[in-house]
Amino acid sequence: MDAPLNDTSLHTVAVIGLGTMGTGIAEVLARAGREVIGIDISQAAATQAVASLEAATARAVSRERLTDGERRDVLARFRTFTDLRAAADADLVIEVAPESYEIKQQIIRELDGVVRPDAIIATGTNALSVTRLAAESAHPERVLGLHFFNPAPAMKLVEVVSSVLTSPAAVATVTELAHSLGKEPIAVGDRPGFVADGLLFGYLNQAAAMYEAKYASREDIDAAMKLGCGLPMGPLALLDLIGVDTARTVLDAMYAESHDRLHAPAPILKQLSEAGLTGRKSGRGFYTYAAPGSADVVPDALTPLEGERRTQGRTVRSVGVAGSGTMASGIAEVFAKAGYDVVLAARTEEKAEAAKARIGKSLARSVDKGRMTAETAAQALERITPAGSYEAFADVDLALEAVAEDLEIKQQLFATLDKVCKPGAILATTTSSLPVVACARATTRPREVIGMHFFNPAPAMKLVEVVRTVLTADDVHATVREVCATIRKHPVDCGDRAGFIVNALLFPYLNNAIKMVQEHYATLDDIDAAMKLGGGYPMGPFELLDVVGLDVSLAIEKVLHREFRDPGLAPAPLLEHLVAAGCLGRKTGRGFREHARR
Repeated sequence: MDAPLNDTSLHTVAVIGLGTMGTGIAEVLARAGREVIGIDISQAAATQAVASLEAATARAVSRERLTDGERRDVLARFRTFTDLRAAADADLVIEVAPESYEIKQQIIRELDGVVRPDAIIATGTNALSVTRLAAESAHPERVLGLHFFNPAPAMKLVEVVSSVLTSPAAVATVTELAHSLGKEPIAVGDRPGFVADGLLFGYLNQAAAMYEAKYASREDIDAAMKLGCGLPMGPLALLDLIGVDTARTVLDAMYAESHDRLHAPAPILKQLSEAGLTGRKSGRGFYTYAAPGSADVVPDALTPLEGERRTQGRTVRSVGVAGSGTMASGIAEVFAKAGYDVVLAARTEEKAEAAKARIGKSLARSVDKGRMTAETAAQALERITPAGSYEAFADVDLALEAVAEDLEIKQQLFATLDKVCKPGAILATTTSSLPVVACARATTRPREVIGMHFFNPAPAMKLVEVVRTVLTADDVHATVREVCATIRKHPVDCGDRAGFIVNALLFPYLNNAIKMVQEHYATLDDIDAAMKLGGGYPMGPFELLDVVGLDVSLAIEKVLHREFRDPGLAPAPLLEHLVAAGCLGRKTGRGFREHARR
């Protein structure tokens, strides 16, 4: 059931602008017991808002979240008008007009002559300066930002934005309202993008630039971020949902303040916007949709053809996995479960046996959870042969290394694999940040070297980044893609560039989150909450950094900065200081937060 009406002064709320967001906010307010005055200059928009509320509440009744009587009460509390003067009795006005200073400033100026002096005026902007908008009012102390996320009824996060002019009492009153609506308000200062969009749009912009550079396909970029990071949507699909034009506006505002190249809108955003290809709402953006406003993606000229013939791959029956750590044992388990004979080689027989024992425990857990039978688990374990020397790779068709992330160590290993592996065997590296071609050049067969970047934990994570160098042979690439399908992984293609797809998009976002804390703009907890509640991320950036390891994160940041030479990619000093102090995250008991030592 919906939240009861709390004892608060904000009983009547006017919502100006009845597009998708305004209608969603009106629904949240009406279902929480507020009297809602919906205002839009378009009678058609006002009529559509009523129809949308009727449909949403009808669904709630069918799902037994509302009774028929409660639905009638909600609908009775929502009235629509086309004249701003209808807001005269409002205790709070929330404007959700288009992202334009001219439009929003005009509304705020006109409201001064309409609403009571004690009424609060909130702007729903996610890109414009709340201070600049407040300055248009005769009572700037009552103007603040109230940034809901789309869809407003479902998304829990609300950013309450103060300018230097805002009254603390107004902030407290609106924060209390947000709590009474069942939302999670976080207090932020006035800068473009605030917290959630400030981090989100930089990431979306980098994804657009990656696609524009033809580094990876739109499908592979989106699949990589969903499968590699657990995100609900890929970045290009999300840009289409938000609106390419809206994203460009937000990024323009962010860049005007930060002058950070990471916020300078990718040229493709301008090209699509000016062509009217603004995403779902127009029926076409990065993807093509069944109709304007539809969520159904339809094939277009860029859609990969099903069953498209590729180069014929090589036959792979046996696999060698080099290494004895978590990643090596996880990859060996994946191949063994898929029916491959696996040689698991480490520097000593004891290390290899210990890695096989770890796999045995993992398989036993799968049996306990009903994911496989004891017989199937025993057969998979039987396929793994531990070895204390890489000489055991003499007959494998695919040799895959998962040793320390150190280029010199990997190059030495590839030189060894080159000597011991038979002609025609494919040599693969699982590196997440080092140049694959540098490993290839350590061999006499660089055409047969490729990257296969698995994600941790390998048995659970579906993504593999398939990394071609400029020297990799077509049939080697085809073979690895076929192998990925056999082991039930989703391959995405990318070139041999620092960070590949996932880390190149993920780590600048994490670095920007650290900068927000470093600049005292927001707290760790508020930033983590903002990205989980507002962005649908499974973990907040600081939770994730502590899990990954701050030393690992710093190393990847340095690689990205060194390759792209972009000042915006320079590691945040706070990250460097924590690593220097030995605060590396969960593994040391302290990173950005304190952790219980295991």
